[in-house]
Amino acid sequence: MTAAVLYGKEQLRIERVNIPKLAPGDVLVRVKTALTCGTDVKVFRRGYHAMMIHPPALFGHELAGDIVAMGEDVRGFKTGDRVVAANSAPCGECFHCRRGQENLCDDLLFNNGAYAEYIRIPERIVQKNLCRIPDHVSYQDAALVEPLSCVMRGLEETGVQPADNVAVIGLGPIGMMFVRLATTVYKARVIAVGRRQQQLDRAMRLGAAETVLNDGSRDPVASVRGLTGGRGADVVIEAVGLPEVWQLAIRLLRRGGVVNFFGGCPAGSEVAVDTELLHYSELTLKASFHHTPPLVRKALEAVSSGYVTARDFVNRVEPLSNLLEVMQHLMSHNGHLKTAIIP
Repeated sequence: MTAAVLYGKEQLRIERVNIPKLAPGDVLVRVKTALTCGTDVKVFRRGYHAMMIHPPALFGHELAGDIVAMGEDVRGFKTGDRVVAANSAPCGECFHCRRGQENLCDDLLFNNGAYAEYIRIPERIVQKNLCRIPDHVSYQDAALVEPLSCVMRGLEETGVQPADNVAVIGLGPIGMMFVRLATTVYKARVIAVGRRQQQLDRAMRLGAAETVLNDGSRDPVASVRGLTGGRGADVVIEAVGLPEVWQLAIRLLRRGGVVNFFGGCPAGSEVAVDTELLHYSELTLKASFHHTPPLVRKALEAVSSGYVTARDFVNRVEPLSNLLEVMQHLMSHNGHLKTAIIP
């Protein structure tokens, strides 16, 4: 089969490799679409991911496709089923799993290889995070489930309530998913904060009530306070992953507010916090990582209900042979929408 293999920093080759062999509990999926994401771009730029991928390795993790073969022990699926698979599955037995923190599983099993004609879905993911796609849902829509489930965890862990003023900083695909879900599913009032007017216009189309242009020409803190009765946002979602933006997120909060540092900063980053502001304003600083099996299914429900569709997050379709050029393009600046890779 043809597949993308990551060899190191910006070293990506499209090669002929063997079709994966199946263990008794595995399934083999013919990939119909694989979506690019910010994590893949970071991995491509850095050449590895400490938790998820160590080169040389098959690459990519957001996918949807058809089951074409199954191990003898697989139950609940059949050849020909249209499916979406998450990129990991927890063990269900460790300290964190027993406490409902499956995203922090001590033995979280990751799976890569979506940028290929076929991908092996290991038994644990088959059992916990492989879902059948409803007939009316397209492959591109279904492939959004993995990142969408991470966004849902961010919103639920932050405690977003109906009518909350939620400021979202960073309007790439993940930030836009926060805008869309916060308005449609959680019924919040979203203030989108971005550096480009095009992104702000897109956020308005996805449901944002207000926008703030953060291009250095005005103070975003004053702008957000002006839109919230002088108080600041109830909730701030940071979806950029830069220390200076983490600090901005704190300043956008009202007293008693909650910030979610969703965007991961580079390893070794440190952020200074005004302790007086933190203490006397009773601020809550949180971060969210990854997803859980229940949220994978909740994300699929949101896609199935039409709250989230690929037309809002995917703006290019390219063959697998063009993946290197696609990754190089996505590195040019933050905020690019997703590209659908068709093996």
